[in-house]
Amino acid sequence: METHGRTPSRRTLLRSGAYLGAAAAGLTTAATTPARADARRDRAAVAYPPTHWIPASTSNYRVSSRPTAYPIDFVVIHVTQETFPDAMKIFQDPAKQVSAHYMVASADGYIGQFVREKDVAWHAGNRDYNNRSIGIEHEGWVDKPEYFTDELYASSAALTAAVCDRYGVPKTRAHIIGHSEVPNADHTDPGKYWDWDRYIDLVKAA
Repeated sequence: METHGRTPSRRTLLRSGAYLGAAAAGLTTAATTPARADARRDRAAVAYPPTHWIPASTSNYRVSSRPTAYPIDFVVIHVTQETFPDAMKIFQDPAKQVSAHYMVASADGYIGQFVREKDVAWHAGNRDYNNRSIGIEHEGWVDKPEYFTDELYASSAALTAAVCDRYGVPKTRAHIIGHSEVPNADHTDPGKYWDWDRYIDLVKAA
């Protein structure tokens, strides 16, 4: 996602984990409890890092039955160009027509899940790639490498490794790609400051 907004202070960034925990708690209702239970059952065989269910608007993704309906062949790496709270609001706004399966916070590696993996999130700008991928957003800006913290890299890599293990996706750059590498993409994320060598090494180690 490349919507450009005002960059927050580092103090604001470091508060994001506490804010997001409260936001997730506020959004977790009896209606979302079955979804969390389904996710826990689905992940029983794979070592996923802790994630928090924060549902996107149902207008912003397509219900499916992956990997039966479509094989999952890719993980697509994004950078939000927004703070986590602002990107979360976008995913929950039915007028925006955009979502990702997961988003990782910069300060502490907090992971929010917005769309179930079986469903098709609208993140890649390419229908075929949307059908066959898991989209992971990362809080930050493509031109501000300070947002790509150790915590963000480690948490995201653990998540990507678990996704790859679940669906048999090779842990290579051919299958773990940036948004900018999606055919016909007009976005530049994750940008030149994203350390791909480090990230792939972390995924393989996880």
